[in-house]
This record gives sequence, structure tokens and C-alpha cells, in this order.
Amino acid sequence: MSTSQPDDHEPDNHPIVLLTGASGYVGGRLLSLLEQQPIQLRCLARTPDKLRPQVKESTQIVQGDVLDTASLDNALKGVHTAYYLVHLMSDSSDFEEQDRQAAKNFADAASKAGVQRIIYLGGLGDDNDPKLSPHLRSRHEVGQILNSSGIDTVEFRAGMVIGAGSLSYKLLKSLTDRLPVMICPRWLTTATQPIAVDDVLAYLLAARQLPPGRDRIFEIGGTEIVTYADLIREYAHQKGLRRLLIFVPVLTPYLSGLWLAVVTPATYAIGRHLIEGLKNPTVVQDKRAGKVFAIHPMGVKEALQRAIATATE
Repeated sequence: MSTSQPDDHEPDNHPIVLLTGASGYVGGRLLSLLEQQPIQLRCLARTPDKLRPQVKESTQIVQGDVLDTASLDNALKGVHTAYYLVHLMSDSSDFEEQDRQAAKNFADAASKAGVQRIIYLGGLGDDNDPKLSPHLRSRHEVGQILNSSGIDTVEFRAGMVIGAGSLSYKLLKSLTDRLPVMICPRWLTTATQPIAVDDVLAYLLAARQLPPGRDRIFEIGGTEIVTYADLIREYAHQKGLRRLLIFVPVLTPYLSGLWLAVVTPATYAIGRHLIEGLKNPTVVQDKRAGKVFAIHPMGVKEALQRAIATATE
């Protein structure tokens, strides 16, 4: 395994695929699946030593940061397809500007390196909604920046990802596990179309095999449109918990963020940003993904079953 310069003499029988965000939940799950593919896998990591124990010997690790343009030139050298799974929300109070700069850096470096395809995982939400949260607006803006690079970009937009390591799932789990009686803000009645992490991974893998194209945005979700309150009730049912939800109109995103900081492992800032996004409906409007991909997403019940089982293994 290498953490140095990309090798100029790597065999050309398999394409080089770069994975960013490998230390995150979705990226980490995707990492192990990509290692089973007939590719040369390269990971971008700010701290290679932390990632090294999680990868196979054949996987290359290149030190770099999306906010450091020079390091991206090195990491993208010879790359055919790049997965962009970066989100700086948890690292900065000014995440919108940093996400914007990171995407511009990556798009420019990828274009200069001759990258053929970028695959990006963003968020659902209506672009025409004047009240779209900063979190979701930033996710969409990153997609627009990557698309404007001129590189064949495949953008997936997903709502809540249900999986044992997903931050949104952890918030749901912690709230339901810890609070027998919940004083619930209005955003718990917002419509959402969550998707199992296994289905997200299936889409991300399949995107590598798509024929060439331009400006492709695929909205992806599970089989059901529910509310966050529905998710809490289903999780509680599967765990054998009795939970009472009392809805009040006074919990603002600010107060809700403080509430989450007290009862969940998430920090106040992350909790607040997520809640601001939860006030927006995240429902699939464009059904093209179902026509392009031979993937049949699972429903909420099965997705939660898998997440609960994985968390207890």
C-alpha cells in the first residue's frame, strides 16, 4: 500500500478510481465494495495513517485535502472516475463557503487531470423552494459546480439515509432510545422519502457503468413517503419501546438544535444544520432513476430492520 506519489507505471488494464470521503459512513461502506471491483482504487485522505488499517494492500492512499489544490493535482493524476463524497458541514461554521471552494478546487483539478466522470452524492429538496435550508442549498450548489466542470457528472440526490452509521439515523435512534415522552417540533411531520444505505451504495456502484452523458441528476429514495414521526414510531415498534409524541409549534430550529445536543451524540452545530434541512420536504419528484437503473429500493421497515441488526452485531 502506498501513501506517496501515484505511480506513473501503474498497469493500464484497469481504470483508476479515486474515492474521496472514505472516512465517512457512506464512503467507508463504498470503499469495501470498490475493492471488489476490477479497478485500481485510490483514496484521498487528509490523514492516511487513520485510513490505512481500513483498506486492502492493493488500495492506494494519497495524502490530500479538497481545500488544497496542489494535493488534488497529485491525487487525480491518471484517474478515470472520481467519487465526490465530501461534505464539510461538520467541520466548519461557514460550511457553505468551504463546500463551495472545495467543489471548485476539485472540479478544476479533475478537469485539468482529464478525469472522465465524477459521481456525487447530494441531497433531495426542491430548487424552487425559497425556504430551502442552507444545508440542502449547499448540497445542490456543489452538484452545480461539479456539473459545470465539463466532466461527465452523475449526481444522486437522496434524503435521509437509513443505516447504522448514518448521522441522521443516529439522531433518530438516540432520540427514540432516550426519550419515553418527546416534545416534538413541527419538522417531525415533514414528508420524506428515506433510502436504505445498501440501496444508495447500489446506485453509486452502478453509476460507474453508465454510458457517457451530461448533466445527469437522479433523485433516489425508498418505496415509501413517510414523516420523521413515522420513522420514530416504526423504530420504537421494532425495538419494543413505548413512546409518546407530543407536538408543539414552538421548537424553532435553534431550540431544536440545542435539544438534540443534549439528548444525542451530535454536536449542537451539526444538529441545528440537519434540523434546518428537515423542515423541507425531501421527496422524489423525478422518477428517472427507476428507468435508468435496475435497482429496486427497499421500504422503511426493512431498512430499519437492517440498521438495527447491524448496530447490534
